[in-house]
Amino acid sequence: MSKQSGLLRRLGNVALTEVSERFGGSPSTPASGDTRFTPPAAPASKDEESLEGWGFADTRFVVKPDGNTVLTGTRYNISNVELPELMPWFAGKLASPLGYDNRNEPHYPPEIPAAKQDAKLVAALREFLKEEQLTDDPKQRLRRGHGHTGGEIWAIRYRKLDRVPDLVVFPRGHDEVVRLVEVATKHGACVIPFGGGTNVTEALRIPLAEERFVIAVDMRQMNRILWVDPVNRMACIEAGATGRHLMEALAKFGFTMGHEPDSLEFSTLGGWIATNASGMKKNRYGNIEDLVLDMQVVTAQGIVERPRQAPRESVGVNPRQYMFGSEGNFGIVTTAVVKLFPLPEVQRYGSVIFPDLETGLSFLYALQQSGAVPASVRVMDNTQFHFGQALKPAKHGLAAKLKSEVEKAVVTKLKGFDPYKLAVATLVFEGSSEEVAFQEKTVYRIAAEHGGMKGGGANGERGYQLTFGIAYIRDLTFEHWAIAESFETSVPWSRAMDLYERVQRRVEKEHAAMGLPGKVFFTGRFTQVYQTGVVIYFYLGFYAKGVADPVAAYAALEHAAREEILAAGGSLSHHHGIGKIRRGFLPEVYSEGALALNRKVKAAIDPDNVFGASNSGINGPVALTPDEEAH
Repeated sequence: MSKQSGLLRRLGNVALTEVSERFGGSPSTPASGDTRFTPPAAPASKDEESLEGWGFADTRFVVKPDGNTVLTGTRYNISNVELPELMPWFAGKLASPLGYDNRNEPHYPPEIPAAKQDAKLVAALREFLKEEQLTDDPKQRLRRGHGHTGGEIWAIRYRKLDRVPDLVVFPRGHDEVVRLVEVATKHGACVIPFGGGTNVTEALRIPLAEERFVIAVDMRQMNRILWVDPVNRMACIEAGATGRHLMEALAKFGFTMGHEPDSLEFSTLGGWIATNASGMKKNRYGNIEDLVLDMQVVTAQGIVERPRQAPRESVGVNPRQYMFGSEGNFGIVTTAVVKLFPLPEVQRYGSVIFPDLETGLSFLYALQQSGAVPASVRVMDNTQFHFGQALKPAKHGLAAKLKSEVEKAVVTKLKGFDPYKLAVATLVFEGSSEEVAFQEKTVYRIAAEHGGMKGGGANGERGYQLTFGIAYIRDLTFEHWAIAESFETSVPWSRAMDLYERVQRRVEKEHAAMGLPGKVFFTGRFTQVYQTGVVIYFYLGFYAKGVADPVAAYAALEHAAREEILAAGGSLSHHHGIGKIRRGFLPEVYSEGALALNRKVKAAIDPDNVFGASNSGINGPVALTPDEEAH
């Protein structure tokens, strides 16, 4: 990844020079007039994505007969190497017999509900869409009916979903989306936008009571960069562009959006807006609401759009604000105008080892106050540190083994760190040479003042890039009788450590009270930092063999964790959103007046509920299964 990033930066610098020559101007004198240009369309992606789990179809973790684990393919820095410690480590943490011989074989595809039929509606769509832009293929409909919560993936592998879309449509431009919504409105259909399908909030699940014909609108063929303005540093991009393609395309012109969520490879610009997303490099580039200047949205009341963009305005209530975090309730975002940043002159990684998590948090607090926060800084607890160690390949050769032993000796003996308490920070520095040098000097000085020691750039890079590879771990655990998921919160600095500890105690207590097997898996890290607080990202799981309903048990465990988060002063969500999974907590974070306002906005914008995803509690309680309906 670092070599690729360096190449993109070099190509980008050449492109920036060419663009500058085209429009005139200089670093100190901007060019004048219309400085936008239309880039050539990028070739269509040939990467096949998995329909039954996370990520690419050619990539998955597999446990071999000798107990070693391998990530198939060649896409990641841990791909196609033997990982001998991974499954034994998981088995130890869960106090359960995970291994090659203890397999929970998936049964994909499940029974898929038959599609409803509406010949007149489909005929109306075929008047402006090509045949390949519509499908009622069962697997394709199933995939657009769920996101990536643990419960949803468990359902498609071991159970079933009770309601999925009846038709999948692939628009290729704004005008097609306009006509699609008009046809759906006329024929009384329900429309649900689909981006990358990476949400972990059940946002794509269809209410069981939904009796209308349901159209899933897959936006990913709307992935073009319509124009780039290199002088004013803006671009207009279609909402179906995925993060990985967006980064590659903008880098050719010397720019980046800087938005890198964990789901970067698969999530889309429209999805980022709909969930009010945040990325790993938020500290430098901002969250999605900081990056989007304007957008074009198709609603049941017409098109929300504006003729031009300005750096900042005071023009009353801007309708675009309703779309951040709207989760498909109000319309379909078709394009967005976003800020651009030059590719950084320098990108370097780093890491710091601290004696414990609380010291790591104190380091983050001091760092935030210093004004030298790098693009990304994350402090992982001890469990995540050991998780990273378990993802290292087998050591071969005397030199490699000696190096490992020396490193352990320095940390545990010379520094006196307890290997079962220490925490690790991973760092990404981006910017000019001067900026990065200043940040590095400040970061390592503050780290030393807090008893931290440098862990090296290679460990920092590996820790950052592991984010993409370990996303496949959850699906591996399912196949060996463990169920797990992630959730997050943001919390004021003064309450952060208390919240972390309270949530850990609560899930341990609930796990025991529920009589679940083995030990609960719990880990967390401090991620994005703000002047007023910090984000905590948790992973939670348990061994599920013999548990009558693993999905319901996990839901109860996470619900308890969320109760404790709110009681400890944390937010309901920082960047995952609400969807349907957290809707029951909304009265605790909003007044009835605020909830009523949102319901009235929905009623005004979409009185016929054409956009019927029913997320964020906007349509009141909804049932997704017969059991919920019965209650």
